[in-house]
Amino acid sequence: MPNTSAGDLFAEKIALGYFTSLVIFAGVIAVVSIAYRLRLLGGIASFWLTYIATRPLGASTGDFLAQPKNTSGVGLGTTTTSLIFLAAILGLVTFLAVTKIDKPKEVRA
Repeated sequence: MPNTSAGDLFAEKIALGYFTSLVIFAGVIAVVSIAYRLRLLGGIASFWLTYIATRPLGASTGDFLAQPKNTSGVGLGTTTTSLIFLAAILGLVTFLAVTKIDKPKEVRA
């Protein structure tokens, strides 16, 4: 089965391991964020570069947590890893729903 994820490419085919692959893609997102804050990169380009990098970051993170220890993973298995991601998503959505910190402030005329 061919690898369709850049995370799998870095972790498995190039043999960097899941954690190293995770760090690489998190680093890409950090660099894009810094470039945006320094106004070296526009908002649209920053969004799309980050959006693209989240796919292999997610794959690398999921594989790192789920894969057995003898293949450079943590060994939690897919069910436990899925439950961790579900809890994180529910926690973040609940936090945003309660605090509403992501809601734009109203502009007064």
